Amino acid sequence: MTDTARDLVARYYAAFNAEDRDAMLALLSEDVAHHVNQGGIRQGRAAFAAFLAHMARCYHERLEDIVILTEPTGTRVAAEFTVHGRYLETDAGLPEARGQRYALPACAFFTLRDGRIARVATHYNLAEWVAQVAAAPDAEEASSP
Repeated sequence: MTDTARDLVARYYAAFNAEDRDAMLALLSEDVAHHVNQGGIRQGRAAFAAFLAHMARCYHERLEDIVILTEPTGTRVAAEFTVHGRYLETDAGLPEARGQRYALPACAFFTLRDGRIARVATHYNLAEWVAQVAAAPDAEEASSP
C-alpha cells in the first residue's frame, strides 16, 4: 500500500512541475481540505483550482530534491522538497513583485482516501521567503552583465 501512496504523491508533484493543473486536480478528492501555509483551510476541489490559478499568476515555481515518506497503512504521506521560484505578480499583503528569484525548503503532509488526496497541508518559512524576495535584485538587474 505504501508504494501506491508514494506513487500518488509523486504523480501530484510531477503534475505540479509540468504545470498541469488538470492532472493535479484529478488526483484530489472532491472534498479535499487544503491547509494553506499560515492561512486558513480551503475546502473542495473548486477552491483548490482557484488557488492554483492564483499561484500561477503570482509565482512560477519548480520543486526539486523531493523526498516522499509514507507510513505503513499508506493513508498518510509526508514530502520534503526545495521550492525554486520566481515572484511574478504582487500577492496581497506581500512585498512588491519584480521578478525576484527565491529558493527555500518546504514540506507537505497528505491524507489519502479511496486512491485520492483528501488533505494537503503545505509548510514553509514565510519570513525566509520575504527576506529573499526583499533582498533579491529586480529580474532585469539580475540578468544584466
